[in-house]
Amino acid sequence: MTEIAPYGSWRSPISADLLVSKTVRLAEPCLDGEYLYWLESRPWEKGRTVIVRQHLQQLQEQPQAPPQTRKSAQDILPLPLNARSRVHEYGGGSYCVADGIVYFVLYDDQRLYRLDTNLNTAFARSTPEPLTPPGERRYADLSLDKPRNRLLCVCEDHSEHGEPRNSIVAISLGKLDAGALDPGTPAPSSTLPQTLVQGEDFYSNARVSPDGTRLSWLSWQHPDMPWDNTRCWVAELDTQGRPQRPKCIAGGNNESVFQPQWSPGGELFFVSDRTNWWNIYRWADSGGAGEQGSDIDAVTNLEAEFATPQWVFGMSTYGFISDDTLIACYTQAGTWNLVRIDTTTNTLTSIETELTHIAGLCCRDTHGGVATWLGASPTRADAVWYYNPSLLTGQQLTQVKTTGVQLDPKLVSHPRAIRFPSADQRVSHGFFYPPTNPDFAAADTDRPPLIVLCHGGPTGATESSLNPKTQYWTSRGFAVLDVNYSGSTGYGRHYREQLLGNWGVADVEDVCAGAKFLVDEGLVDGARLAIKGGSAGGYTVLAALTFKQTFKAGASHYGIGDLETLARDTHKFESRYLDKLIGPYPRQRQRYWERSPIHHCDQLNCPVIFFQGLEDKVVPPAQAEAMVNALRGKRIPVAYVPFAGEGHGFRQGESIKRALEGELYFYAKIFGISPTDSIEPLTIDHLRS
Repeated sequence: MTEIAPYGSWRSPISADLLVSKTVRLAEPCLDGEYLYWLESRPWEKGRTVIVRQHLQQLQEQPQAPPQTRKSAQDILPLPLNARSRVHEYGGGSYCVADGIVYFVLYDDQRLYRLDTNLNTAFARSTPEPLTPPGERRYADLSLDKPRNRLLCVCEDHSEHGEPRNSIVAISLGKLDAGALDPGTPAPSSTLPQTLVQGEDFYSNARVSPDGTRLSWLSWQHPDMPWDNTRCWVAELDTQGRPQRPKCIAGGNNESVFQPQWSPGGELFFVSDRTNWWNIYRWADSGGAGEQGSDIDAVTNLEAEFATPQWVFGMSTYGFISDDTLIACYTQAGTWNLVRIDTTTNTLTSIETELTHIAGLCCRDTHGGVATWLGASPTRADAVWYYNPSLLTGQQLTQVKTTGVQLDPKLVSHPRAIRFPSADQRVSHGFFYPPTNPDFAAADTDRPPLIVLCHGGPTGATESSLNPKTQYWTSRGFAVLDVNYSGSTGYGRHYREQLLGNWGVADVEDVCAGAKFLVDEGLVDGARLAIKGGSAGGYTVLAALTFKQTFKAGASHYGIGDLETLARDTHKFESRYLDKLIGPYPRQRQRYWERSPIHHCDQLNCPVIFFQGLEDKVVPPAQAEAMVNALRGKRIPVAYVPFAGEGHGFRQGESIKRALEGELYFYAKIFGISPTDSIEPLTIDHLRS
């Protein structure tokens, strides 16, 4: 029997404990020989990232068996080792595998290590061998140069004062020692990396052609971000493996190039937004020195995006299953699609799946051509998928590993894509999630409280796949609006550029317009509107609460309150990001002051809760603490929840649980809701009874 209860107070089995104890973060699936590999970040192990592998034969024998019934996958990284890069602070591309040998970055010291799984069958007792000496260098974006038996990667050198220096380097692999060394100690075989490319601010995607004769890579300079303006280079490699006569084949002049990749036959493909939309192109090397772009052919021509903003290394949206066939994914109107592309005719054929989000696509031209990716749908949480088109229909697609949470379908709120008008005749986008719980309903005259979500970036995007944290709210009777405000990826370069010079204005107008749209539609309670976001999304939260009167409460997760401090103090990767989003600093210092919530707390008159990692190098804790002190001085209800040992984003189970439950506790106190959850109270300064 359905129980009538106020929105926000519904009893839900989707608890914070469930999300913490069952959920893993999946990343970077890849294929090597008879195995499929991926990364798992585990909250119950304090966010440790583990390299895991599954034998392909087990998938082929039982392709439709649930992952939990198959022979379990194997951890190949022993406790307490953590595979995670800190280049650009966000990392990515922290491992690669070739012929059973795993190369990875150890989080604790940022050195490169090698683990030969062919020599070790008792994985828990295997010990990696360091390849690089101790020091202040960090590594990411690993790839193999097999003909020269060396590892290529991006190196970020912090050994000198000032900004770290980025370069593309090679690490000689030499001969693998049978006896491994203890991690953390110098290895006789470890050597300083050989610098191959240097002189620009940033690099990524160093890849050697199949015949070993050429090297391709991406580069970009301050103040550009990789989704603004990158250049794609190709150089010949001499007998010593050094690049010679580099040629820029694409990019520059406000063109973003993404994921240059060689086909098995030696042709170079890449993704470019030169026509507003990120599409796939091929470089037809004529051997001449003609005008840049004269040798470029379009493979796809859709009003869709075959790329995402390169916040981390190792991102991939396409790959080859044969010399003339690739598998690719693209997003259109917030939904991801999977296609097979014949590169001889540039013909696209849809691959039917229920997935609406696809990322980390990795392909191999072995086993008749296979692929793996991360994928999710509105009813399925993120999972590792394996695709073998040579199998019978119905057996080609296999779910290998899920994030762990299995939700009752009756509890799942299905998103509705909405478009709504905003300021200056703009149209913005979002996904609306209504309250959903089969055991509860509210009075006909009641309307649910609304939580507006602001994604990070701000050049990021939200999508419609199942997020258990969103369902945590909707199953308790909250409505949720996840906004792709102006500047978000997935709607073309022109939509992204609407935020240039307008951060703190256009995004704020859009989130307020989205909330007002739902109020006008009679779908939510206009007196109980909350807004939350992390990082750049946290800035949109604080700016909306300060400069507008739409919302009645907010939650800032490691958000930005002082733009000027961010411009001066943040890490290299984002140190000039605001030049385009706000204006060049310090020349536009007045604009930074005008848009910084910390300087306008006299306009902020509603309750806010702040969650902050004390080890955050991207948005230092001083940002949150200054805002908290300002609100305390005004005697406005405010709560501050710091987390020791956490950086930019929370990885430890205890932190994730406390942030989720603490936010519910805060909203309940502010909106007069009586949740059924047993939550440890937190201190809310100046809370009026």
